[in-house]
Amino acid sequence: MTSRLVGHGDPTAYLSFPSLTALGVPNATTTRHCPGVTSFAEPIVPQAPRPPFRAEASVVLGAAGLDLSRVSYARQVHGADAASVPAAGGFAGLVDVLFTAERGVPLAIFTADCLAIVLYDPSARALAVAHVGWRGTVRGATQAAVKAIARLGGTAGSLRAAIAPSIGPCCYEVDEPVTAEFARAFGERWRAWVEPSRAGRVMLDLWSANEALLVDAGVAPDGIENPRLCTACHPELLYSYRRGSRGRLVTLAALP
Repeated sequence: MTSRLVGHGDPTAYLSFPSLTALGVPNATTTRHCPGVTSFAEPIVPQAPRPPFRAEASVVLGAAGLDLSRVSYARQVHGADAASVPAAGGFAGLVDVLFTAERGVPLAIFTADCLAIVLYDPSARALAVAHVGWRGTVRGATQAAVKAIARLGGTAGSLRAAIAPSIGPCCYEVDEPVTAEFARAFGERWRAWVEPSRAGRVMLDLWSANEALLVDAGVAPDGIENPRLCTACHPELLYSYRRGSRGRLVTLAALP
């Protein structure tokens, strides 16, 4: 299902998913107006990781019910590995999927065009978040997130999924090296997720691709919330790597 994200603050500091909020799940996707979130110029260093938030972010996101003193985060590497997060949160390693059954532990995914996908099973009280760009799509990050929920006793049919603002098919032009990887991973199916552009290039729809992969994994189509808000189309609100932004958005969710 599609929906309109709810904005918070003036100017809007973060957005939230109505479907998750209705289930009591604290959640937020920050905007360029959220203070205290580090930039791409300050990467997470695995040898000495530090939470990529400053005090200002703790105050703003605390209003969303997210306790950043327990936040869990990773050095995202465009893969499909998953890490279980302990009660204390903290650095989870070089992974692109985080999952937990611990209440109140915010899971954080950083993006600037890639998808951040949140999965919540209200019956099993299990939560996962995934960082999914084109590489993550072909490497199975979305399916890995669904499998992570299953490791916690959840079922795909019970999941509620939400896709954060990310680059849309209106702005995401790719060429043969990318489409070759899609062809390798998905056969001819990938052609349903592109529209022709310039010679040798296509516009890639990562939203439709990952919605389809979620459904393949057993998630009900009406359990998928996607506001289809393109990062590149909204530079006044969101960061976009393809638009030359050095900042990043953060999508967070925690078990109630």
